Amino acid sequence: MAIKAAFIVPHPPIIMKEIGHGEEQKIQNTIDSFHEIARIIANIKPARIVLVSPHGNCYHDYFHIFSKERFKGDLSSFRAKSISVDVKCDKALAELIAAEARTMHIPSGSLGHKDLFFDHGAVIPLYFINQAYTDYELVHISLSGLSLIDHYGLGIAIQKAALRNNKDTVFVASGDLSHRLKEKGPYGFTREGVEFDKEIIKIIDSGDFSKLFDIPSYIVRQAAECGFKSLVMLAGFLDKLDVKSRLLSYQDTFGVGYAVGAFIAKGQNSKRCFVEKYKNFEDKKMKKEDEYVALARYAVEYYVKNKKIPSVPEDLSDELKNKKAGVFVSLKKHGNLRGCIGTIAPLRDSVAEEIIYNAISSCSDDPRFNAVTIEELEDLEYSVDELFPPEKIDGKAELDPEKYGVIVSKGYRRGLLLPNLEGVDTVDYQVSIALQKAGIMPHEKYSLERFKVVRHQ
Repeated sequence: MAIKAAFIVPHPPIIMKEIGHGEEQKIQNTIDSFHEIARIIANIKPARIVLVSPHGNCYHDYFHIFSKERFKGDLSSFRAKSISVDVKCDKALAELIAAEARTMHIPSGSLGHKDLFFDHGAVIPLYFINQAYTDYELVHISLSGLSLIDHYGLGIAIQKAALRNNKDTVFVASGDLSHRLKEKGPYGFTREGVEFDKEIIKIIDSGDFSKLFDIPSYIVRQAAECGFKSLVMLAGFLDKLDVKSRLLSYQDTFGVGYAVGAFIAKGQNSKRCFVEKYKNFEDKKMKKEDEYVALARYAVEYYVKNKKIPSVPEDLSDELKNKKAGVFVSLKKHGNLRGCIGTIAPLRDSVAEEIIYNAISSCSDDPRFNAVTIEELEDLEYSVDELFPPEKIDGKAELDPEKYGVIVSKGYRRGLLLPNLEGVDTVDYQVSIALQKAGIMPHEKYSLERFKVVRHQ
């Protein structure tokens, strides 16, 4: 079988003695694990190494595959020009990967910058590998702003291309874990960073890639990582294969998570296909939607395609046509917020009109985002929050971020936050966000209101 193994490795420049000047000794376990990875690869003797890095030519909507004859790089930007690599590239395999990706409607290839941006994410792993083994050709791929599904899919495309190429291939996923593990680290501390690394370590050691898609997107964002999508692509490369997985080491000495893991392919296993779990939201679109959500989707799709506000459909329930209420419409794309606009109290003659106008505002007028495009429509998830009338309260003790939304007010300044939001699990955090939205300083005197919602999704 051409698919031999895959590895997840970090890329800290400080690991090199020419850069660390003694500090590298504090992550000796990581250095030892790098050498072990190099030894494993030398024993496999692969003809091809496919390496994915987050620090090459990265594009929002496209996977860049390096297409020159040779990959050359060094660490001169870290004042260590002597640390360099010069590897022949396998252009034939690169073209096969792009061809397989096209059949899966995944945009990839060698368009864009022909010269690879300085990429220590590739140089550092290759430098270690080359100390033990050099008889291989390289395919260098950069991450993108595309979805997790697309990264997993490109991993599958790499596997298919390698099988067609019929030469022994290993995959190297370059990427650090959280950069927010210590207060004195380069990016400070967040509890989500620690939680993210704990989950990734378990996944690496167990080889259960399905857990990748259980990690909430807000935890990934707060972790400030650069290796998550690399690992997702690695999972796609090992799609439907049994593996022997092993976490070789993990260190967070400098406030950044460095994990080294190995996955040795052991044969076919059709049950080890993990992306279907993440695709569940696509299946939901095929089922009958709640009519509140269906109306929001209809309004957005009609407006984006026709640049006109649709009329209220005739076949709606009396509840939508006759009731009045404030409504918030939220849009998400691949688990990330894509727009959210709403009204605290009803401004229109019915809930249906409230949904239509707020849905259109969410897709076109949210100042945090560009307007939604036609190409994005099939990727959107919708939720509609119907607000109960707010009630004044005396203090934070009467709040519950899961049960109640909050409104903070001082004069004309007013900020609202919906209840039961991902990552908002304390009253203080809920109120602080609402104050920030209102432009009210925490030390100012302000009034509080709470409200309940019915969430349709």
